[in-house]
Amino acid sequence: MEEGRAERRRRTEAPSHPQGGTRRAGVMTDVHRRFLQLLMTHGVLEEWDVRRLQKHCYRVHDRTATVEELEDFINNINSVLGSLYIEIKKGATEDDGRPVYALVNLATTSVSKMASDFAENELDLFRKALELIIDSETGFASSTNILNLVDQLKGKKMRKKEAEQVLQKFVQNKWLIEKEGEFTLHSRAILEMEQYIREMYPDAVKICNICHSLLIQGQSCETCGIRMHLPCTAKYFQSSPEPRCPHCNDYWPHEIPEVFDPEKEREAGTSRANKRSLRSRQH
Repeated sequence: MEEGRAERRRRTEAPSHPQGGTRRAGVMTDVHRRFLQLLMTHGVLEEWDVRRLQKHCYRVHDRTATVEELEDFINNINSVLGSLYIEIKKGATEDDGRPVYALVNLATTSVSKMASDFAENELDLFRKALELIIDSETGFASSTNILNLVDQLKGKKMRKKEAEQVLQKFVQNKWLIEKEGEFTLHSRAILEMEQYIREMYPDAVKICNICHSLLIQGQSCETCGIRMHLPCTAKYFQSSPEPRCPHCNDYWPHEIPEVFDPEKEREAGTSRANKRSLRSRQH
């Protein structure tokens, strides 16, 4: 199995073309360039923060211009980035469906795109963690199980204490998320590595029955085994008094999560901003 994955890893080193084929080249203004630079420093941002970032860039560089629709604004940047095999890609968090945007490198779909930030043994630790996450039923791998594989890493030897610090680096760089001593993939990693994961782990990969995207965390039917993202589950069953599996029609036994509400999120964000402004005036 490991030899097969190694061979697939070599095959995925070749550049892949940006999604959507050829695009009409757009025009990059200082607003677009500033936005791109700031997004690069973050790697991934929620949609609310992306919209704030866009407005900030207009205020800095072109106060008189009408703020372009976000989708058109992103498409304009992507039309220029296409020849560089880079793309701003939209996705959603797996736990609650919050829209996110990430700057994705399309030139290679393997873990090697992280090579500029991590050493060989650190990358191998990420691969080990990734395999545990993909193979698990829950989409999580415990820190104990990951650290138990330290002796199998390629390159320079790594102590468990060092490995713990490297795992935190993956969290800080938004490749992993840690919850109560367990790790799962950050939405940035899913957006960047979906093709790689599909090709490397074809027998273990899980796909959402609703959106047909890669699934790491989600719910499954106890009868037929289909899986759904939590946000997809919430939307599919939001008006169903008695939820039933969309595939086999058997009763869906899990608690239905709440649907992400962007309006409530905007109201909460405005409220937080007002409170911060009030506190700053009081001091």
